[in-house]
Amino acid sequence: MDHPASLSNIARRNSVLRAARLPLLALALTLAGCGSSTPQAEEPPLAGAQLGGDFTLVNTAGKTVHASDFAGKYTVFYFGYTFCPDVCPLDSANLMQGYHRFAREHADLAAKVVPVFVSIDPARDTPQVLAQFTANFGKELVGLTGTDQQVAAIAKKFAVYYQKRPAAPGAPASAYLMDHSRAAYLMGPDGKPVALLPVEQNGDAVAAELAHWVH
Repeated sequence: MDHPASLSNIARRNSVLRAARLPLLALALTLAGCGSSTPQAEEPPLAGAQLGGDFTLVNTAGKTVHASDFAGKYTVFYFGYTFCPDVCPLDSANLMQGYHRFAREHADLAAKVVPVFVSIDPARDTPQVLAQFTANFGKELVGLTGTDQQVAAIAKKFAVYYQKRPAAPGAPASAYLMDHSRAAYLMGPDGKPVALLPVEQNGDAVAAELAHWVH
C-alpha cells in the first residue's frame, strides 16, 4: 500500500508534468492555426510553360491585331481552319457553348474573356471566309488570320503543329486538308499560359474550367 507521502509526491509530479505540457500544446495549436489560415494558392497547370508572346495578324475586318490588343484580358487561343470537316467545328462549338454558359452564370467574369480562333490555313481563310465561320458560333469569337509567315510565327510561339495534306487523287488541288494539333490555350491577363480548356469534351467541361481559373 502506498504511503500518504508517496501519494502526495505522485500528485505533485503529475501536476508539474501537466503544467509543462500546456505551453507546448498552446504552441502546437498556434502553429497549426498559422498553417491553416494561409493556404497555398493552386498553381495553374501551364504555369512556367514557354507559350504565347507577341504576334501580328489580321481580324475578320482586315484590321491588324497584336497581342497587346488583348492586354488585361483572359484569352483562349484555338488553332484550326474553316474548311476542317469535323474537329474544328466541333471544338469551336464546345468552346463557345462553354463560354456562353459561363457568361450566363458569371457575366462580369466572362466580360474579361476573349475567345480567339486562329486560322492555320491562310491561303483559303481570308478575313471574309473567317468571318462567316466564326459567326456560326457567336459574335464573341474573334477570328484571326494573316500571311503564311505571320501564322507560322504565332503557331511556333504556341507550340502548334500543322501541315498541309495534298488533295485526294482526282480532287481539285484546293480541296486539301490540314493536319494540326488540337488544343485551346487559356492565357491570363498578363499573357502567360494558365490551362488547356477541354474543348474535346463538351461545353459543360469548358465552362467549369473557365469558372475555376478566371477571377
